[in-house]
Amino acid sequence: MNEQHSIRLAVADDESAIRACAEHAYAPYVAVIGRKPAPMTADYGAQISAGHVYVYVGEQQQLQGFIVFFAVDRYMLLENVAVTEAGRGKGIGKALIRFCEDQAIRMGLGSIRLYTNARMTDNLAIYPRLGYVEIERRSEDGFDRVYFEKNTPHL
Repeated sequence: MNEQHSIRLAVADDESAIRACAEHAYAPYVAVIGRKPAPMTADYGAQISAGHVYVYVGEQQQLQGFIVFFAVDRYMLLENVAVTEAGRGKGIGKALIRFCEDQAIRMGLGSIRLYTNARMTDNLAIYPRLGYVEIERRSEDGFDRVYFEKNTPHL
């Protein structure tokens, strides 16, 4: 049986599930980085209020992942994407990223940019496979970040 799912704009009632998802998804990186990654301390309430957070929900409307993105100048900044442990390996992260890319195209933005911590080696391998190209490395807010970009196709 195929599970029905959807991606929708997050609402205030989603905040605790979003925070729990982020805490669990990023917990393994605390020891590697030496402190909590930025997504573990983000103000999800403010991001939800601003309309920057979308959730991936399953048939029972349970949160299986989320993504945070917003337009900056002529590009979409994909700030955060996380998937629950139960949702891993099911293409949920890719579906959320594809959703962000589709929104950028609809808005007429030229590219999608994202960053990850230089010590999150899994991400450094995943993003190029999704068509993202490394464009910059810099230290920001005490984190060593690697920036990636993917140009949007022209309509």
